[in-house]
Amino acid sequence: MIIEKTTIKDLVLVTPAVYEDSRGYFFEAYNQVQFNANGLEYPFVQDNQSFSKRGVIRGLHLQMNPFAQAKLVRVLEGEILDVAVDLRKKSATYGQHFSVVLSAKNKKQLMVPHGFAHGFSVLSETASVMYKVDQLYHKESERGIRYDDPALAIDWQLDANEIIVSEKDLILPGFNEIDWEF
Repeated sequence: MIIEKTTIKDLVLVTPAVYEDSRGYFFEAYNQVQFNANGLEYPFVQDNQSFSKRGVIRGLHLQMNPFAQAKLVRVLEGEILDVAVDLRKKSATYGQHFSVVLSAKNKKQLMVPHGFAHGFSVLSETASVMYKVDQLYHKESERGIRYDDPALAIDWQLDANEIIVSEKDLILPGFNEIDWEF
């Protein structure tokens, strides 16, 4: 398992060692000892899974403290553009985002720590996404930022006419309208 830093502090990309033979493949998607050895100490308490069709954008979502969630995101089927936005006001990269293609083929995972908004767009015909979280869902702590906010200028790698967003996500505030502390 390779755990590599990204351009944003504490946001890491995880690439498992994949063992393939004539039967198929095997890999460790999560290894607590290796995570802890790299300073990633999250007590995961829940696994979530979503299925979406091409063009769907889910996000940008987060939960406020003390219910903020760290997420380990991977793709079981298909391909997504996974995006994390740094909302930690004291961070040198506050307001910046990082994006990476995660797919069933490349088996990469993104470890999104507390203090980030998270979302993804589906680039393949369909995609199944699974993510571990270290806090249970807490409706009253749920927040979000509009996916198309010009202040963030995220390229979701989709044509405007194919984007599908939930009603709930369309009414989220813009980045400059939030005042959240992490």
